[in-house]
Amino acid sequence: MPEATVRTSSAGVADVQLATDSSFHGSIQGSFQGYFHGYAVVGLLAVIGVLFVAVAFTAGRLLRPVVPTPEKLLTYECGVDPVGEGWAHTQVRYYVYAFLYVIFAVDSIFLFPWATVFAAPGFGGATLVEMFIFLGFLAVGLLYAWKKGVLEWT
Repeated sequence: MPEATVRTSSAGVADVQLATDSSFHGSIQGSFQGYFHGYAVVGLLAVIGVLFVAVAFTAGRLLRPVVPTPEKLLTYECGVDPVGEGWAHTQVRYYVYAFLYVIFAVDSIFLFPWATVFAAPGFGGATLVEMFIFLGFLAVGLLYAWKKGVLEWT
């Protein structure tokens, strides 16, 4: 612990000085150097990453051939030349199929961890009730989609 010395000036103002030990000061400085060393490594990697991307983009710009033609300046959409207006009608049933897929994908993602927790001792009853509640919500959604005729392939 550093010791303090107090001197009083002629005006009666106390001046406090800490006598620091060089080993105490060195240990604080060493801990700060070790602390900031990790940040320096991350900063250096970030700078190297930015430089790598900048060099790659610059090399690509300098090495690529630039020959603009009217065909290259056309809008490209799914390999088909655009004809007509920019707005097109899409069947809504494709979105419904995608939505149903997401529902059952989430179901399967939730079932695998549930099976591992259910196998652990002490979790049987609570996890079983939770899973039946979850499956009940999915069954209600599936029943609703079936009643609306969404699942018919016509």
